[in-house]
Amino acid sequence: MTGETTPAHEERIDPQEGAVDAAQAESLFKDLQDKAGGDTDQDTSAQDSGPADPPEAASPADRPTETSVVPAERIAQLESELASLRSENESLKSQYMRIAADFDNFRKRQSRDQDDQRLHITCTTLTEILPVVDNFDRARQQLSPQSEEAQSLHRSYQNLYKQLVDVFKQLGVSPMRVEGEPFDPKLHEAVLREPSDDHPEDVVIEELQRGYHLDGRVLRHALVKVSMGPGPTGEAHGSESAAPPAGGQAG
Repeated sequence: MTGETTPAHEERIDPQEGAVDAAQAESLFKDLQDKAGGDTDQDTSAQDSGPADPPEAASPADRPTETSVVPAERIAQLESELASLRSENESLKSQYMRIAADFDNFRKRQSRDQDDQRLHITCTTLTEILPVVDNFDRARQQLSPQSEEAQSLHRSYQNLYKQLVDVFKQLGVSPMRVEGEPFDPKLHEAVLREPSDDHPEDVVIEELQRGYHLDGRVLRHALVKVSMGPGPTGEAHGSESAAPPAGGQAG
């Protein structure tokens, strides 16, 4: 028997089977090349086209109409609120000014009322004391003590009278000087009228009761005798009449 024998353990290669595998491999290789070429073309076209432009921002004209309408309405609303607040502020300011003026007037009026009340109380009190001062003044003019004891007593009440006069001066009380002055019904009360050759008509001849001022205000009117002017020839100048002149106040 000629020829070599094939070992039992070696595999036999089928020539037909190997040919089919080569064909499949060639077909697969072509597919890979086609795929690779397509990807390359896409990359090239992408590179040639350059980077993509960013999306353009929408212009205000392209925006919806509602976007431009809403701010305008809001501005109008704010302007209306501002005008309202300004009007309210002016009203409150005017009210404040009126209240401040009313309070200032009230304060001044209260101060005047307090001053008037204080002056009224002072006048009332001093008016009650004035008769005591009159009595001291009459005693000083009428009494003329002779003995040493009477003179000592006279000096004592004269010192008391001086103290009263000093207190009156401190309070703003001053006596009127009326003799020889024109008759003034705002200051004097005409108790008597008589003819006089020494004084013209409506001139105070004599003071019957002293009048007093309190800080320029009449505390008490002076009781006076008023001249009627020169009388008829031969008429007694000592005659007196109790009728007060027009405008005078009868005592």
